[in-house]
This record gives sequence, structure tokens and C-alpha cells, in this order.
Amino acid sequence: MATAYLTRIVEFTATHRLPGEGKAAADHSHRYQCRITVTGPLQAEAGGVTSLAQLDTLLAREITARLDGRNINDDVPEFADGRRKATGEALAVYLWDRVAAGLPAGVRLHAVRVQEGPHLYSEYFGEPWP
Repeated sequence: MATAYLTRIVEFTATHRLPGEGKAAADHSHRYQCRITVTGPLQAEAGGVTSLAQLDTLLAREITARLDGRNINDDVPEFADGRRKATGEALAVYLWDRVAAGLPAGVRLHAVRVQEGPHLYSEYFGEPWP
């Protein structure tokens, strides 16, 4: 059976700040673009790796509903009170944890890409630091 990859792009607008990072230390917003890539066996009868409707529901719940229109530093508990610095890299890991836990059996997360603008993005592939 062939292995296939499916990427869905989700966009949201959110505010964050990066204390100690010059101009980025003040609240500012981005129109984030997240690319979520899943992988699994290509099921010819189903036509794909997973149900796109199921994936869209998961991404709406775990990404859009949690982040769109929010201040990441204040409104997302995992980042509040300085628990995590609200960088693109930390956001990619955070989204990995949320999305991976909700995927159906036989489908696994391959990559999470968080793009803050046309020239800056972070990716996470689920590897632990050695």
C-alpha cells in the first residue's frame, strides 16, 4: 500500500509579544498561515489518507477556535504568564501536540509549519531534542 501525504493550510490572525526582543516586545499581530501535513496509507476506496471533513473539524477546533483573534500571550493558557515564549517555533510545537492527539487511527502527523509572514516560518516534525 502506498504512503501519501496531505497538507491543509489554515489561517488565523493573532497578537503576540516577545519580551526582550526589541520592536517585537510590544504587542503586534500577524496573519499566520499554518500548514498541517498528515501521512498514512493511501486507501484507494476512500480516495485519500483521511477524511478531509474530519481533518478540517480537528483543525478548526485546535487551531482556529483557540487562536484566531486572540492574544497568544494572554489568552492561551500554555503561553500565559510567560510559561512559553510566543515564538513561531514554540507555536509549531504547541500545535503539533494539539493536532497529533486528535488524529484518527492510522493517520500520523508529519509536519507543522507556522508562517508569520512572507519571509519567516518555523517547522516542527515531532522530533525530540537529543
